[in-house]
Amino acid sequence: MSSSSSGATPDPGGGRLLVDEPAPGVTRLTISNPDKRGALDHAILDRFASTVPQLDARCVIITGEASTFSAGYDIGDLPEAVFAHEAERLVAHPFAAAIDAIDAYPYPTLAALSGPTIGGGLELALSCDLRIAAAVIPLGMPPAKLGLVYSHTGIRRFIDAIGAPRTRELFLVGRWIDARTALAWGLVNRVAEPARLAAEAVELATEIAGNAPLAQLGNKRVIRAVLDAPTAVGHDVERELMELRRECFRSEDFREGVRAFAEKRAPEWKGR
Repeated sequence: MSSSSSGATPDPGGGRLLVDEPAPGVTRLTISNPDKRGALDHAILDRFASTVPQLDARCVIITGEASTFSAGYDIGDLPEAVFAHEAERLVAHPFAAAIDAIDAYPYPTLAALSGPTIGGGLELALSCDLRIAAAVIPLGMPPAKLGLVYSHTGIRRFIDAIGAPRTRELFLVGRWIDARTALAWGLVNRVAEPARLAAEAVELATEIAGNAPLAQLGNKRVIRAVLDAPTAVGHDVERELMELRRECFRSEDFREGVRAFAEKRAPEWKGR
């Protein structure tokens, strides 16, 4: 298992995004900014935006170092004279580009929340398809405590995941919740003991990566289309989704999957 930072060398004091492959078909991206509790600075966000579109893994894990995930946007050290401009620039461009890159990744993504997951760190986790959290961590959205109006696209992501009543509680009360509460709300999919989190994340990612690639691509596209539609999907999108299903029925992988199921063996996927 190898580990390295992606992209150019970050500025001194900046964060890094570490890349390794813990299992076949699985790439892991690790947020490394230990002096700032995994805060998302320009270096890390730019690495997400440039690295994720280049990956070809069947499942991508996003996690943090040790017992840290991310404390959110790194705006704490901005000078007063440029605070408003620089803070808006940070959350408007590099953060949006990083989130868009994760959201657009065609294969499943999994956030492994190894420590406190706050603010922009929680939205970044929510941009993944699935989330597994260490049992002891806090999660929260602090805009109410910071005087911040959050983006409508970000709030829409929370409403899609946990509904309007829980989103109101998260944003308007501003208290942190624990991982068990997050599980009950549907904010995370499962909870693991801290010592087992990394291993369980890799095990789940390996299972996901072993599934039929065409089905993973198609089902993720269908889920996104349904979520994006206010009521019913439009005619053009409906035609696209129906063609995805027709292609699936014609594929070698579908025939292989049916045969393997009947023969009680592991399928050998071709991706066609």
